Amino acid sequence: MRLRFDSLFGRLFGVLLLAIILAHLLAFAWFFHYDKPPHPGPPPEFAHQGAGPPRSGPPPGPRPWFGGPVVPLTFQFVFLIVAAWYGAKSLTRPIQRLSDAAERLSEDLDSPPLEENGPREARQAAHTFNLMQRRIREQVQQRSRMLGAVSHDLRTPLSRLKLRLEQIDDSRLQDQMRQDLDDMIGMLDATLTYLHEQRTSEALQWMDVQALVESLSENAQDQGANVQASGVCAPMQVQPMALRSCINNLIDNALRYAGDASIVLEDQQHKLLIRVIDHGPGIAPDKREAVFEPFFRLEGSRNRNSGGVGLGMTIAREAAERLGGHLGLEETPGGGLTAVISLPRL
Repeated sequence: MRLRFDSLFGRLFGVLLLAIILAHLLAFAWFFHYDKPPHPGPPPEFAHQGAGPPRSGPPPGPRPWFGGPVVPLTFQFVFLIVAAWYGAKSLTRPIQRLSDAAERLSEDLDSPPLEENGPREARQAAHTFNLMQRRIREQVQQRSRMLGAVSHDLRTPLSRLKLRLEQIDDSRLQDQMRQDLDDMIGMLDATLTYLHEQRTSEALQWMDVQALVESLSENAQDQGANVQASGVCAPMQVQPMALRSCINNLIDNALRYAGDASIVLEDQQHKLLIRVIDHGPGIAPDKREAVFEPFFRLEGSRNRNSGGVGLGMTIAREAAERLGGHLGLEETPGGGLTAVISLPRL
């Protein structure tokens, strides 16, 4: 295997090899300087006579405490710790960069690309990630263009059909065909709205959520709907359009199937709970997650006269998730459905 020092393996191997070599060189130098053999004593024959040969100098003193193995072993330990720290940091830095870029990509497809620098493996991973991001963005743009073209091409014949309905003498048949055309146009508009919501990204802004809820309640009342708002909360950082879309869809869902709705704010230390309560037919516990799937319709509870194409709850949940929160469904005490939006305080 060819060793390349511009690769992560080459850098780690080089750092560890250098640390080991330096540590051993230091140990050899240390022991060579401090671990010399002691000065030989007097021969035995001189020792018995109580005299010895003339000495050239004073006897060697005791070896200092730092002349033993403690210091070189300590230096070896320090060198290896530094090399291990550098190696661990070199390994985790590219992974952390990829993780941060993936998180940004999940929030915004137009986020800046990842810088292609560092070791060879990190450059390859960054290049592959940027290529994936470009392909995803191109696919989303292509899908949007295709749906826009389909929408434009479909609206023209549908509009002509509505005009030609006036030439039909049978009023009952005319009403039925008009209803079918309205359903088709409604499904088309709802689908495009759903896809637009998926593509839209906003910056976080400080917002008075209580004022927004009261405004939505008053707007519904002006249109003749029975929507009440209660509770207080402090301003928080949200994506205004996403939050408005989420609450609006939940209000529309409650009005469609129950005829009235109540919005209750519950401000807690680390999160805000927004409950949209109705007293309609409710949803069975085993169906509550299924209603968040696109185009899912509950048999018996929805019909063409009630409106809706099965995207309102899907849009609401995805909007809540873009806010970093969660949308769940509970049973209303006494009967009905309660949608609970949980938003964390950042």
